[in-house]
Amino acid sequence: MAKNKRSSITPAEDHGFFGPGSVTWKVWTYPTSLTLGFSRAVVVEELDPNLVASVDRTQDIYKRPKTRYDRTIRYFALIAIGESRTAAQAADVLVKVHSKAIGTEPYAGGRYDANDPDSQLWILVTGWHSVLKAYEMYGPGRLSEAEEAAYWAECARAAEFQTCDPADVPRNRAELHAYYARMRPVMSGSPIAQRAMKHLMDVNQLIDVPRVLAPAQWVVAFFFRAGVIATLPHWMREMGDVRQPRAVDLLVRPVLRATFLSLTVSKRLQLRLLGLLSPSTIPVAAPVLLGVPPVRDEVLTPAEARERYGYDKPAEAHLAWRAKQHDKVFGRGEDPSDAGLIESESVLGRLA
Repeated sequence: MAKNKRSSITPAEDHGFFGPGSVTWKVWTYPTSLTLGFSRAVVVEELDPNLVASVDRTQDIYKRPKTRYDRTIRYFALIAIGESRTAAQAADVLVKVHSKAIGTEPYAGGRYDANDPDSQLWILVTGWHSVLKAYEMYGPGRLSEAEEAAYWAECARAAEFQTCDPADVPRNRAELHAYYARMRPVMSGSPIAQRAMKHLMDVNQLIDVPRVLAPAQWVVAFFFRAGVIATLPHWMREMGDVRQPRAVDLLVRPVLRATFLSLTVSKRLQLRLLGLLSPSTIPVAAPVLLGVPPVRDEVLTPAEARERYGYDKPAEAHLAWRAKQHDKVFGRGEDPSDAGLIESESVLGRLA
């Protein structure tokens, strides 16, 4: 595609699955979302004992935190604000990536599979809720009742790119609270979950700065971590063994609100900040933030995208491949194949 002469940004093919005027774009393009909101999402995810078992088995968040963070932000951004072709491709290849994340949970002893619909629903709901929570606390505030209903309806649309059932997605605040109430007894603050949660809050591991800027980086990291913790209900803090005085909760809110508000003055400044955390997400976010029109002025449904580009529903995708992975791990006691992970590099970014 040709470069847009005015902005020198490569335009997207289309508006993806939500587009201008959607509540998703309103929330996900605010500077809280792909920064602090996303960090909260990956922290909360670790309370799922099956998901954290797969995370702990690979040790990728410890061995290659930058690329793991980068690839995950890019995926979330592709679904929320990216073009339909690349987003659909990312969703498809992610099923193959997750086929490697299978094994035996170390505490209860049950089998885990990252493609399990319940785990996928937890990732989706906590991800979209975390982005909304950061927007509410450190951004413009609560959405209207109509906007909130639209946001969760759009979240259900995003569920079509995961193996979970869109009908299971909460549609309002009451249903969201009921979902957490159901999930709370299933969640676990295991030692591996606590370690992962604390690790994922540390932004220092993601940003390299000259030594002279180390004091400033410490301040940023402090407020970033404190801001994430301040969004967590006390039961999540207790499970994760992350403690913070109420005074700090109260302190960070006005500081972070003012900081994120100042970032809205310059879209390019927002992109620079995003680039520190996730360089591969810049091509996804830049056309939207800078108002570069897409090649085609259209918004697709997930079903239209699958038909156009030739992909199956995630729940039905790569079943033979997933069965082979299960046989290798549970049948023959071998390590699963990395083929899906390697294939994903061209879509989600490099692995190392």
